[in-house]
Amino acid sequence: MAYIHQVPIEEAAGTLKRVYDQAMRRAGGVAGIIRVMSLTPEIVKSSMQFYVDIMKAENDLSSARKEMIATVVSNINDCYY
Repeated sequence: MAYIHQVPIEEAAGTLKRVYDQAMRRAGGVAGIIRVMSLTPEIVKSSMQFYVDIMKAENDLSSARKEMIATVVSNINDCYY
């Protein structure tokens, strides 16, 4: 089984600590998808901002529709994030 080194929550500092803290407030924990990028905090931050930009963008799709599309695509890909 593959293993990717991750920064534990209690060792996070700076940008990564802020990202972890936001995840804890938002979801009650830090998802694995965030942890696997933890060695490069700026990438984690950029990835999360990209997601927010897409999901919160003002366009013809409602927030509910965007979430539904994301859920269906994740299910098709056997991805539970």
